[in-house]
Amino acid sequence: MTYRNDPYDPKQVALLDQSSLDDAVAQAEKAFADATDVDALTAVKHQHLGDRAAVSLARREIGALPPRAKSDAGKRVNEARARIQSAFEARLVDLEADRARKALVEESVDVTLPWDRHPRGARHPLTTLMDRIGDLFVGMGYEIAEGPELELEWANFDALNIAPDHPARTMMDTFYVASARAGTGGSGLVLRTHTSPVQARTMLTRKPPIYVVCPGRVYRTDELDATHTPVFHQVEGLVVDKGITMAHLKGTLDHFARAMFGPEAATRLRPSYFPFTEPSAELDLWFPQARGGARWIEWGGCGMVNPRVLRSCGVDPDLYSGFAFGMGIERTLMFRHGVTDMRDMVEGDVRFTRAFGMEV
Repeated sequence: MTYRNDPYDPKQVALLDQSSLDDAVAQAEKAFADATDVDALTAVKHQHLGDRAAVSLARREIGALPPRAKSDAGKRVNEARARIQSAFEARLVDLEADRARKALVEESVDVTLPWDRHPRGARHPLTTLMDRIGDLFVGMGYEIAEGPELELEWANFDALNIAPDHPARTMMDTFYVASARAGTGGSGLVLRTHTSPVQARTMLTRKPPIYVVCPGRVYRTDELDATHTPVFHQVEGLVVDKGITMAHLKGTLDHFARAMFGPEAATRLRPSYFPFTEPSAELDLWFPQARGGARWIEWGGCGMVNPRVLRSCGVDPDLYSGFAFGMGIERTLMFRHGVTDMRDMVEGDVRFTRAFGMEV
Protein backbone atom coordinates (compact mmCIF):
# COMPACT_ATOMS: atom_id res chain seq x y z
CA MET A 1 0.00 0.00 0.00
CA THR A 2 1.08 3.58 -0.62
CA TYR A 3 0.15 4.68 2.96
CA ARG A 4 -0.03 2.08 5.68
CA ASN A 5 -3.45 1.74 7.37
CA ASP A 6 -5.06 3.83 4.56
CA PRO A 7 -8.21 2.07 3.26
CA TYR A 8 -7.79 3.59 -0.21
CA ASP A 9 -6.92 1.04 -2.93
CA PRO A 10 -3.48 1.98 -4.35
CA LYS A 11 -4.17 -0.01 -7.49
CA GLN A 12 -6.56 2.70 -8.89
CA VAL A 13 -3.79 4.46 -10.74
CA ALA A 14 -6.20 5.67 -13.43
CA LEU A 15 -6.35 8.97 -11.54
CA LEU A 16 -2.82 9.66 -12.78
CA ASP A 17 -3.95 9.60 -16.38
CA GLN A 18 -3.57 13.00 -18.04
CA SER A 19 -7.19 13.06 -19.16
CA SER A 20 -8.31 12.44 -15.56
CA LEU A 21 -6.11 15.28 -14.31
CA ASP A 22 -7.42 17.62 -17.03
CA ASP A 23 -10.97 16.68 -16.11
CA ALA A 24 -10.28 17.43 -12.43
CA VAL A 25 -8.91 20.84 -13.38
CA ALA A 26 -11.93 21.58 -15.59
CA GLN A 27 -14.38 20.58 -12.86
CA ALA A 28 -12.57 22.74 -10.33
CA GLU A 29 -12.50 25.78 -12.65
CA LYS A 30 -16.25 25.39 -13.34
CA ALA A 31 -17.06 25.04 -9.63
CA PHE A 32 -15.02 28.11 -8.79
CA ALA A 33 -16.58 30.11 -11.63
CA ASP A 34 -20.09 29.16 -10.45
CA ALA A 35 -19.42 30.45 -6.94
CA THR A 36 -21.27 33.76 -6.57
CA ASP A 37 -19.55 35.03 -3.42
CA VAL A 38 -16.55 34.39 -1.19
CA ASP A 39 -18.48 32.13 1.16
CA ALA A 40 -19.67 29.91 -1.70
CA LEU A 41 -16.15 29.74 -3.09
CA THR A 42 -14.76 28.74 0.29
CA ALA A 43 -17.43 26.01 0.60
CA VAL A 44 -16.34 24.26 -2.65
CA LYS A 45 -12.60 24.71 -2.13
CA HIS A 46 -12.15 21.51 -0.15
CA GLN A 47 -13.80 19.46 -2.94
CA HIS A 48 -10.99 20.35 -5.35
CA LEU A 49 -8.02 21.17 -3.10
CA GLY A 50 -8.78 19.17 0.04
CA ASP A 51 -7.41 15.81 1.16
CA ARG A 52 -10.11 13.86 -0.73
CA ALA A 53 -9.90 15.96 -3.90
CA ALA A 54 -9.02 14.20 -7.16
CA VAL A 55 -5.54 15.72 -7.45
CA SER A 56 -4.80 14.83 -3.81
CA LEU A 57 -5.82 11.21 -4.37
CA ALA A 58 -3.78 11.11 -7.60
CA ARG A 59 -0.70 12.28 -5.73
CA ARG A 60 -1.10 9.36 -3.33
CA GLU A 61 -1.09 6.88 -6.26
CA ILE A 62 2.36 7.95 -7.43
CA GLY A 63 3.90 5.46 -5.02
CA ALA A 64 2.36 2.54 -6.91
CA LEU A 65 4.16 3.44 -10.13
CA PRO A 66 7.51 2.10 -11.29
CA PRO A 67 10.44 4.28 -10.26
CA ARG A 68 10.99 5.68 -13.76
CA ALA A 69 7.29 6.75 -14.07
CA LYS A 70 7.10 8.52 -10.70
CA SER A 71 8.88 11.68 -11.82
CA ASP A 72 6.64 12.27 -14.83
CA ALA A 73 3.47 11.51 -12.87
CA GLY A 74 4.51 13.81 -10.01
CA LYS A 75 5.19 16.64 -12.41
CA ARG A 76 1.78 16.29 -14.11
CA VAL A 77 -0.08 16.07 -10.77
CA ASN A 78 1.70 19.15 -9.39
CA GLU A 79 0.91 21.10 -12.55
CA ALA A 80 -2.77 20.14 -12.29
CA ARG A 81 -2.90 21.14 -8.63
CA ALA A 82 -1.14 24.44 -9.42
CA ARG A 83 -3.74 25.19 -12.13
CA ILE A 84 -6.57 24.50 -9.68
CA GLN A 85 -4.92 26.64 -6.99
CA SER A 86 -4.40 29.46 -9.49
CA ALA A 87 -8.03 29.26 -10.62
CA PHE A 88 -9.17 29.44 -6.99
CA GLU A 89 -7.00 32.45 -6.16
CA ALA A 90 -8.02 34.31 -9.33
CA ARG A 91 -11.72 33.75 -8.55
CA LEU A 92 -11.16 34.78 -4.93
CA VAL A 93 -9.63 38.08 -6.06
CA ASP A 94 -12.61 38.75 -8.35
CA LEU A 95 -15.18 37.93 -5.68
CA GLU A 96 -13.45 40.03 -3.01
CA ALA A 97 -13.28 42.99 -5.41
CA ASP A 98 -16.97 42.51 -6.22
CA ARG A 99 -17.79 42.39 -2.51
CA ALA A 100 -15.87 45.63 -1.95
CA ARG A 101 -17.74 47.34 -4.80
CA LYS A 102 -21.09 46.24 -3.36
CA ALA A 103 -20.08 47.50 0.07
CA LEU A 104 -19.22 50.90 -1.36
CA VAL A 105 -22.68 51.09 -2.91
CA GLU A 106 -24.72 49.55 -0.10
CA GLU A 107 -22.83 51.23 2.75
CA SER A 108 -22.23 54.58 1.09
CA VAL A 109 -23.04 57.76 3.06
CA ASP A 110 -24.74 60.71 1.42
CA VAL A 111 -22.65 63.57 2.80
CA THR A 112 -25.22 66.09 1.55
CA LEU A 113 -27.80 64.86 4.05
CA PRO A 114 -27.99 66.28 7.59
CA TRP A 115 -25.28 64.60 9.62
CA ASP A 116 -27.10 64.75 12.92
CA ARG A 117 -30.67 64.33 14.07
CA HIS A 118 -30.27 67.31 16.33
CA PRO A 119 -30.83 70.57 14.42
CA ARG A 120 -28.11 73.17 14.49
CA GLY A 121 -28.60 76.11 16.78
CA ALA A 122 -28.21 79.73 15.86
CA ARG A 123 -26.57 82.81 17.25
CA HIS A 124 -29.02 85.18 18.85
CA PRO A 125 -29.75 87.97 16.36
CA LEU A 126 -29.06 90.62 19.02
CA THR A 127 -25.52 89.26 19.43
CA THR A 128 -25.02 89.17 15.68
CA LEU A 129 -26.33 92.71 15.25
CA MET A 130 -24.08 94.08 18.01
CA ASP A 131 -21.10 92.45 16.30
CA ARG A 132 -22.12 93.99 12.97
CA ILE A 133 -22.37 97.43 14.53
CA GLY A 134 -19.03 97.00 16.27
CA ASP A 135 -17.37 95.97 12.99
CA LEU A 136 -18.89 98.96 11.23
CA PHE A 137 -17.44 101.46 13.67
CA VAL A 138 -14.10 99.69 13.94
CA GLY A 139 -13.89 100.08 10.17
CA MET A 140 -14.43 103.83 10.71
CA GLY A 141 -11.50 104.03 13.12
CA TYR A 142 -13.39 103.67 16.40
CA GLU A 143 -12.53 101.37 19.30
CA ILE A 144 -14.88 99.09 21.25
CA ALA A 145 -15.20 100.16 24.90
CA GLU A 146 -16.77 98.10 27.69
CA GLY A 147 -17.75 98.68 31.29
CA PRO A 148 -19.44 96.94 34.24
CA GLU A 149 -23.19 96.31 34.25
CA LEU A 150 -23.23 96.83 38.04
CA GLU A 151 -22.28 100.47 37.98
CA LEU A 152 -21.44 103.27 40.39
CA GLU A 153 -24.33 105.63 40.86
CA TRP A 154 -21.91 108.49 40.30
CA ALA A 155 -20.83 107.17 36.88
CA ASN A 156 -24.38 106.30 35.86
CA PHE A 157 -25.87 109.68 36.85
CA ASP A 158 -23.68 112.39 38.43
CA ALA A 159 -20.86 112.25 35.90
CA LEU A 160 -23.46 112.65 33.14
CA ASN A 161 -25.03 115.79 34.59
CA ILE A 162 -28.14 113.96 35.83
CA ALA A 163 -29.17 115.79 38.98
CA PRO A 164 -30.22 113.98 42.17
CA ASP A 165 -33.83 115.05 41.62
CA HIS A 166 -33.95 113.97 37.98
CA PRO A 167 -36.89 111.57 37.29
CA ALA A 168 -34.53 108.95 35.83
CA ARG A 169 -33.03 108.45 39.30
CA THR A 170 -36.29 107.36 40.88
CA MET A 171 -37.10 103.73 41.68
CA MET A 172 -39.56 103.68 38.78
CA ASP A 173 -36.72 103.65 36.24
CA THR A 174 -33.62 102.35 38.01
CA PHE A 175 -32.70 99.11 39.75
CA TYR A 176 -30.83 100.16 42.90
CA VAL A 177 -28.63 97.64 44.68
CA ALA A 178 -29.22 97.44 48.41
CA SER A 179 -26.32 97.64 50.85
CA ALA A 180 -25.09 94.34 52.25
CA ARG A 181 -24.97 95.90 55.73
CA ALA A 182 -28.36 96.90 57.13
CA GLY A 183 -28.64 100.42 58.47
CA THR A 184 -25.69 101.82 56.48
CA GLY A 185 -27.77 103.47 53.74
CA GLY A 186 -27.55 102.83 50.02
CA SER A 187 -24.70 100.93 48.43
CA GLY A 188 -24.09 103.56 45.77
CA LEU A 189 -24.50 100.88 43.10
CA VAL A 190 -27.12 100.49 40.38
CA LEU A 191 -27.73 98.23 37.41
CA ARG A 192 -26.71 100.62 34.67
CA THR A 193 -29.66 102.25 32.91
CA HIS A 194 -27.63 103.03 29.77
CA THR A 195 -24.14 102.43 28.42
CA SER A 196 -23.21 106.10 28.88
CA PRO A 197 -21.17 105.33 32.03
CA VAL A 198 -18.71 103.61 29.70
CA GLN A 199 -18.23 106.96 28.00
CA ALA A 200 -17.50 108.63 31.36
CA ARG A 201 -15.04 105.88 32.31
CA THR A 202 -13.34 106.24 28.92
CA MET A 203 -12.85 109.99 29.32
CA LEU A 204 -11.48 109.44 32.84
CA THR A 205 -8.90 106.88 31.74
CA ARG A 206 -7.60 108.25 28.44
CA LYS A 207 -6.81 111.56 26.83
CA PRO A 208 -8.47 112.94 23.68
CA PRO A 209 -8.78 112.29 20.82
CA ILE A 210 -11.38 109.66 21.76
CA TYR A 211 -13.41 107.65 19.26
CA VAL A 212 -15.26 104.77 20.95
CA VAL A 213 -18.49 102.81 20.55
CA CYS A 214 -20.04 101.04 23.53
CA PRO A 215 -22.47 98.14 22.92
CA GLY A 216 -23.90 96.36 25.94
CA ARG A 217 -26.74 95.24 28.18
CA VAL A 218 -28.70 97.74 30.28
CA TYR A 219 -31.54 97.56 32.83
CA ARG A 220 -34.67 99.57 33.60
CA THR A 221 -37.75 98.85 35.66
CA ASP A 222 -40.08 98.31 32.70
CA GLU A 223 -42.69 95.60 32.32
CA LEU A 224 -42.09 93.06 29.57
CA ASP A 225 -44.47 93.65 26.68
CA ALA A 226 -44.39 93.93 22.89
CA THR A 227 -42.30 97.13 22.94
CA HIS A 228 -40.56 97.14 26.36
CA THR A 229 -38.31 94.85 28.36
CA PRO A 230 -36.50 95.33 31.69
CA VAL A 231 -33.27 94.02 30.18
CA PHE A 232 -32.27 95.29 26.77
CA HIS A 233 -29.24 96.37 24.75
CA GLN A 234 -27.87 99.68 23.61
CA VAL A 235 -25.02 100.91 21.50
CA GLU A 236 -23.59 104.35 22.24
CA GLY A 237 -20.89 106.26 20.50
CA LEU A 238 -18.56 108.97 21.82
CA VAL A 239 -16.19 111.26 19.97
CA VAL A 240 -14.04 113.85 21.76
CA ASP A 241 -11.55 115.81 19.69
CA LYS A 242 -10.68 119.31 18.64
CA GLY A 243 -13.13 121.02 16.29
CA ILE A 244 -15.97 118.44 16.51
CA THR A 245 -19.34 119.85 15.39
CA MET A 246 -22.94 118.73 14.81
CA ALA A 247 -22.03 118.25 11.14
CA HIS A 248 -19.66 115.43 12.12
CA LEU A 249 -22.45 113.88 14.21
CA LYS A 250 -24.99 114.06 11.38
CA GLY A 251 -22.58 112.56 8.86
CA THR A 252 -21.73 109.70 11.23
CA LEU A 253 -25.40 108.92 11.93
CA ASP A 254 -26.32 109.02 8.24
CA HIS A 255 -23.58 106.49 7.46
CA PHE A 256 -24.70 104.32 10.39
CA ALA A 257 -28.33 104.39 9.17
CA ARG A 258 -27.42 103.45 5.61
CA ALA A 259 -25.28 100.57 6.85
CA MET A 260 -28.17 99.24 8.92
CA PHE A 261 -31.14 99.87 6.62
CA GLY A 262 -29.80 100.25 3.10
CA PRO A 263 -28.61 103.07 0.85
CA GLU A 264 -32.06 104.67 0.69
CA ALA A 265 -32.29 105.15 4.47
CA ALA A 266 -33.19 108.70 5.52
CA THR A 267 -32.70 110.38 8.90
CA ARG A 268 -33.54 113.67 10.55
CA LEU A 269 -32.59 115.40 13.80
CA ARG A 270 -35.39 116.74 15.96
CA PRO A 271 -34.55 119.14 18.83
CA SER A 272 -34.81 117.51 22.25
CA TYR A 273 -33.25 117.54 25.73
CA PHE A 274 -30.78 115.23 27.44
CA PRO A 275 -28.79 116.23 30.56
CA PHE A 276 -25.49 114.98 29.13
CA THR A 277 -25.66 116.67 25.71
CA GLU A 278 -26.18 120.28 24.66
CA PRO A 279 -27.59 120.82 22.11
CA SER A 280 -29.54 117.57 22.01
CA ALA A 281 -31.65 115.90 19.35
CA GLU A 282 -33.83 112.88 18.74
CA LEU A 283 -32.75 110.90 15.70
CA ASP A 284 -35.69 109.86 13.53
CA LEU A 285 -35.59 107.19 10.84
CA TRP A 286 -37.86 107.05 7.82
CA PHE A 287 -39.68 103.71 8.11
CA PRO A 288 -41.63 102.70 4.97
CA GLN A 289 -42.75 99.35 6.48
CA ALA A 290 -44.40 100.88 9.55
CA ARG A 291 -47.89 99.76 10.49
CA GLY A 292 -50.41 102.21 9.14
CA GLY A 293 -48.06 103.42 6.42
CA ALA A 294 -44.64 104.97 5.97
CA ARG A 295 -43.66 107.49 8.64
CA TRP A 296 -40.79 108.83 10.74
CA ILE A 297 -39.96 106.69 13.77
CA GLU A 298 -37.69 107.59 16.66
CA TRP A 299 -34.49 105.57 16.50
CA GLY A 300 -32.27 107.11 19.22
CA GLY A 301 -30.90 110.20 20.90
CA CYS A 302 -27.79 112.27 20.21
CA GLY A 303 -26.12 115.62 20.69
CA MET A 304 -22.94 117.50 21.50
CA VAL A 305 -21.36 116.42 24.79
CA ASN A 306 -22.34 118.86 27.54
CA PRO A 307 -19.31 120.89 28.70
CA ARG A 308 -20.22 119.99 32.29
CA VAL A 309 -19.80 116.30 31.43
CA LEU A 310 -16.43 116.98 29.81
CA ARG A 311 -15.28 118.96 32.82
CA SER A 312 -16.46 116.32 35.36
CA CYS A 313 -14.47 113.70 33.44
CA GLY A 314 -11.28 115.76 33.32
CA VAL A 315 -11.54 117.09 29.75
CA ASP A 316 -11.06 120.80 29.09
CA PRO A 317 -14.18 121.99 27.17
CA ASP A 318 -12.28 125.06 25.97
CA LEU A 319 -9.92 122.83 23.98
CA TYR A 320 -12.12 119.89 23.07
CA SER A 321 -15.68 119.27 21.96
CA GLY A 322 -17.47 116.05 21.22
CA PHE A 323 -20.67 114.30 20.26
CA ALA A 324 -22.48 111.27 21.61
CA PHE A 325 -25.35 109.11 20.39
CA GLY A 326 -27.24 106.06 21.53
CA MET A 327 -29.65 103.56 19.94
CA GLY A 328 -31.51 100.50 21.16
CA ILE A 329 -30.29 97.25 19.59
CA GLU A 330 -33.72 95.63 19.97
CA ARG A 331 -35.36 98.58 18.25
CA THR A 332 -32.84 98.40 15.42
CA LEU A 333 -33.49 94.67 15.01
CA MET A 334 -37.24 95.29 14.87
CA PHE A 335 -36.81 97.86 12.10
CA ARG A 336 -34.34 95.75 10.10
CA HIS A 337 -36.23 92.46 10.19
CA GLY A 338 -39.86 93.36 10.80
CA VAL A 339 -40.00 91.89 14.31
CA THR A 340 -43.25 93.09 15.87
CA ASP A 341 -43.02 91.72 19.40
CA MET A 342 -39.98 92.28 21.62
CA ARG A 343 -40.93 89.26 23.72
CA ASP A 344 -39.85 87.01 20.86
CA MET A 345 -36.28 88.14 21.48
CA VAL A 346 -36.17 87.02 25.12
CA GLU A 347 -38.33 83.88 25.31
CA GLY A 348 -35.63 81.57 23.93
CA ASP A 349 -37.77 79.96 21.24
CA VAL A 350 -35.40 78.36 18.71
CA ARG A 351 -37.94 78.95 15.95
CA PHE A 352 -37.17 82.65 16.29
CA THR A 353 -33.37 82.51 16.45
CA ARG A 354 -32.99 79.75 13.83
CA ALA A 355 -34.39 82.05 11.16
CA PHE A 356 -31.31 84.24 11.55
CA GLY A 357 -28.83 81.38 11.14
CA MET A 358 -25.24 81.03 12.31
CA GLU A 359 -23.76 84.24 10.94
CA VAL A 360 -20.47 85.05 12.66
